[in-house]
Amino acid sequence: MDPLRIDPLQSRLLDLSRRQFFGRTAGTLSHALGVGALAKLLPSSARAQDGGPRQGALGRPHYPPKARRVIYLHMMGGPSQLDLFDYKPALRDRKGEDLRKLPEIYQMQRITGMTSGQSSLPLVPSMFRFDRWPNRANGAWISELLPHTARIADKLCIVKTVHTEAINHEPGVTFMQTGSQIPGRPSFGAWLSYGLGSPNADLPAFVVMISQGFGNMQALSARLWGSGFLPSEHQGVRFRSGANPVLFLEDPPGVARPDRRRMLDAVAALNEREFERSGDDEIRSRIAQAEMAFRMQMSVPELTDISDEDPRTLEMYGPDVEKPGTFARNCLLARRLAERGVPFVQLYQRGWDAHGNLPREIREQTRMTDQPQAALIRDLERRGLLDDTLVVWGGEFGRTNYCQGAFSETTYGRDHHGRCFTMWLAGGGVQPGIVYGETDELGYNVLRDPVHVHDLHATLLRLLGIDHERLTYRFQGRDYRLTDIAGEVVDGIVA
Repeated sequence: MDPLRIDPLQSRLLDLSRRQFFGRTAGTLSHALGVGALAKLLPSSARAQDGGPRQGALGRPHYPPKARRVIYLHMMGGPSQLDLFDYKPALRDRKGEDLRKLPEIYQMQRITGMTSGQSSLPLVPSMFRFDRWPNRANGAWISELLPHTARIADKLCIVKTVHTEAINHEPGVTFMQTGSQIPGRPSFGAWLSYGLGSPNADLPAFVVMISQGFGNMQALSARLWGSGFLPSEHQGVRFRSGANPVLFLEDPPGVARPDRRRMLDAVAALNEREFERSGDDEIRSRIAQAEMAFRMQMSVPELTDISDEDPRTLEMYGPDVEKPGTFARNCLLARRLAERGVPFVQLYQRGWDAHGNLPREIREQTRMTDQPQAALIRDLERRGLLDDTLVVWGGEFGRTNYCQGAFSETTYGRDHHGRCFTMWLAGGGVQPGIVYGETDELGYNVLRDPVHVHDLHATLLRLLGIDHERLTYRFQGRDYRLTDIAGEVVDGIVA
């Protein structure tokens, strides 16, 4: 045989990647130890293919969990805390003053290129009325834009001092969702799926739904709910608003369910043989994903059919609940997912990026979101789910106390502001009916009790029974975690 001529199959076998080389070594080991013994060395989440609850890599939480699931309402674009929760009457007294001439407040902090070139940064108060809820003596200040949310103020833990280094949307939302401003890390939901698994084998552990708001729509990409370097079975599954909530879930014409079952069994057998040969854990993830898709063919249509909901419940969520894809419908579906034990549900409401006519845009946004988000809390509570369901509301940052563009009290816009912004939590072991932290009289800096994004993540994990320093994954020679190398649990918001 001519040594310069190599058979194509032989060429492929010689063209080994580093992963394949070590994978094949593991494959040889599997023949020595037996496939069953090797499977015991793998994470349990990668082995769960029997239709039962999927156990996570931790096996069980580090602490007794106060929450067993999360519903995260992300307001994409950055809601204006100064027009919703952080009441600052001093801004009215000092309207029009140039922030740059207040060095004790401004402190030469980094601002975006959209306003850095303005000749002045005029302070602008909110044009909306605020009242204290649930009582006027010592309740939380909440804007007239949120009448339904105000009525559940006794259920909320309002945190006014969340802060981030990010001042633009892409790094900001990436940081809030993954704990890093740099793309590529696992999202919060993926970490939870990996660490704790799921009690429901018929639905994904991590579900994502998106609704379109009113105003400037920032781009959303699947990496925000991706699994990063974790096994791909932990990525979020997006539910859409059309006839098919999950793409390619239906069988093609002429394929019956028994046929699909036989096909999956045949493909799984081939994949198991490949796993024995290569030792690549991702093969087991693909098997798990195919099995999940098969079960979702039955579970997802039942989940998204709301015809069994009583009229009183639908009325709670408002008229938009009848329209698939709206924030109201997604809030209702989030409750139905929580009932079925899904550990992490992520809702994105787009359109909060109000650089121009903020008063008009925020009125529309709150009209779409206020009643449904309050109904979600009430609905969870009346079904006995709020105590162990952690609801999180907030954006990637807040808005400035100065006006972007020409100064006007009635048509003002606000730029991005990461120095301090408001988020609220409910249920799942948080202190109800409190306001945590305080900002300065002009709403520009944290005055007391700062909460960094890493601190927020550490606290949410603690409520779920997880020590944020011990939920790690080794990748490229380093142990990674959601909170990177920082984060402190905020004891003041934990019940």
